[in-house]
Amino acid sequence: MDLVHTDRTMEVNIHQAKTHFSRLLQRVAAGEEITIARAGKPVAKLIAVGPSGGKRPMGMDKGKIWIADDFNAPDPELEALFYDAPLTTNESGKSKKKRKKK
Repeated sequence: MDLVHTDRTMEVNIHQAKTHFSRLLQRVAAGEEITIARAGKPVAKLIAVGPSGGKRPMGMDKGKIWIADDFNAPDPELEALFYDAPLTTNESGKSKKKRKKK
């Protein structure tokens, strides 16, 4: 395999990368960076995945976030935009739209 090495990086062409992919992944896992080139021009870089952040502790944003008491309250102005009037409930408990009389 004719590879170009510089310190902790290596450059391979696409054919070499496909042929020796498993070996290249082992080198990446050991800390090397692999540059994949097409016609001598770099097009991609293989790098190791960083460590996962782990679990976040419960309550880490306590006091930073709040939800208003009326966040779920109906907004008559918004309802009017959609329905031309606020929704009401008929005797059977089903929602119906109030219509304006002509």
